[in-house]
Amino acid sequence: MEPITIYTTTWCPDCRYTKAFLRERGLVYREVNIEEDTSAEEIVLKANNGLRKVPTLEVAGRYFACSPFDPEELAEELNIVLNP
Repeated sequence: MEPITIYTTTWCPDCRYTKAFLRERGLVYREVNIEEDTSAEEIVLKANNGLRKVPTLEVAGRYFACSPFDPEELAEELNIVLNP
């Protein structure tokens, strides 16, 4: 699988659900907190048409938001089985 970067904030429940989803499936990811990294916040804003949607994931140069958290949609976006 391609490397996964997840753009998050500390207060976001959807971010926590998404990270747990990835961990449960053994997927490695790099987390970037947009509150600590202004360039990351700019990436999120650009990827989401000016909206500060978190989590936003980057996989193979493609960005998508998982807010609200939807495990079926996330599995489809990542091209993985929902319930292995």
